[in-house]
Amino acid sequence: MSWRQDLAVLRHRDVRIFVSARFVSLLGSAIAPIALVFAVLDVSDKAGAVGTVLAARSIPNIVFLLAGGVISDRLPRNLVLVVANSVSGLTQGLAAALVLSGHATIWQLAAIEAVNGAAAAFVMPALTGILPSIVDRAELPQANAVSGFARSVAMIGGGAVAGVIVGFTGPGVGLAVDAVTFLLGAYLLARLSIPRIARSTSSVLTDLRVGWAEFVSRQWVWTVVLGFCLLNVIFVACYRTLGPVIADNTFGRTGWGIASACFGVGLIVGGVLMIRVKPRYPLRIGMFGILLGAPIMVVLALSPNTVMVAAMSFLVGVSYEIFGIGWETALGQHIPIDKLSRVSSYDMLGSIIAVPIGQLSVGAVAAAAGITAVELYGAGLYVAITAATLVVPSVWHLRRTE
Repeated sequence: MSWRQDLAVLRHRDVRIFVSARFVSLLGSAIAPIALVFAVLDVSDKAGAVGTVLAARSIPNIVFLLAGGVISDRLPRNLVLVVANSVSGLTQGLAAALVLSGHATIWQLAAIEAVNGAAAAFVMPALTGILPSIVDRAELPQANAVSGFARSVAMIGGGAVAGVIVGFTGPGVGLAVDAVTFLLGAYLLARLSIPRIARSTSSVLTDLRVGWAEFVSRQWVWTVVLGFCLLNVIFVACYRTLGPVIADNTFGRTGWGIASACFGVGLIVGGVLMIRVKPRYPLRIGMFGILLGAPIMVVLALSPNTVMVAAMSFLVGVSYEIFGIGWETALGQHIPIDKLSRVSSYDMLGSIIAVPIGQLSVGAVAAAAGITAVELYGAGLYVAITAATLVVPSVWHLRRTE
C-alpha cells in the first residue's frame, strides 16, 4: 500500500480540520506540563508541592469525567470541545500572568489547574467520538493513525519548544503559549460539521447506567482499564512527578525538555508504524509495547543523565503511541457510536481515578524510602501488571474489524 493510500482519509474536510485542531491544542499542551512543574519548583522546591498542583488538576478531572461522557453523548461533540478549550485557554492565560508577574503561589496554581482539570473531563470523552462520527469504520484505523501522527508531531514540537522556553525564558511564557493554542484550537473545532446522531432523551442516571452496562459487557475493555488504573499510578508517580525533581537535581531542566522532545519523537515513530502497519490484534501489540515504559524508571533510578533519559523517553513514546492508536481503534470499531463517549468516560475514569494517590503520596514515600527505591520497585510492578493484563484471553484475541 502506498503513502497516498495510507493518507487517503485526509480527503475529508472535517478530518483535516479535526487533525489541525488537535495538533494546535496539543502543541501547547505539550509545553504546559513542563512549564507548570518548573513554575511550581520556582515557588517551592519540594516534590510534595509538585504533587499537590498536579493532583489539583487530576481530582476535578476524575469528578467530572462521567458527566463529560453523558454531555458528549447528548450535545454536539465539537460544541463541547469549543467550550472546554475556551475555558482552558482563559485559565492558562491567568496562570501565565501570575507566573510572569512573580505573584504566583502554590494555592493559586492549584486552583487554576483544578478548573483546567474539570474542563479536560469534557474534552477527553468528546474527542473519542469525533472521528467515528465523520469516517466509516473501515477508515477508522487510518484516521486514528493520522490523528495520532499529528499528535506526536505536536508532542515533539511542544517538548522542544518547552526545553527552550523553560531553559532560557522561564515557565510563564510556556503557559502563555499554551493559552493561545487552546483558543486557536477552539476556533478550528467550531468549524467542524458533525452529522446528527440519535441523542439520548432519558435521565442522566439512566444514561450512566446504559454506559456502564456497555462498559462491563466487554471483558477486554474493563480488563485493560483496570490494568491502566494501576499502571498510570506508577507512571505518573515515577516519571511525571519524580522525573522533573530528579532532573532538577542532576542533569537540569533543559535536559528534561530534551527528554520530553524525545518522547515526542517516539510518538511520531509509533504513529508512522501504525499508519503503515495495521496489526490484526491491536491490543496484543499495544500491551507488548507498554512494557517499554519500565526502563525509564530504572534509568532515572540508576543513571539520570540527559542521553539515557532521552533514549528511554523515546521508547516510552513509541510504546504509548502504538497502544493508544490500537485502543482508540478498538473502541471506535466495537462500541456503538451513540454510547461511545460514555464508555470512553468510564474508561478514562478507571484509568486515572487512582492517579492523585500517586501524585500526593510519592513525595512522602520517596522521602521515607528514597527516590531510587521508588523508581526500581515501580519498574518491577509496572512489568508485572502489564504481563497480567496481556494474558487475559479477550485482550490477547481481540481483532481489528476489516
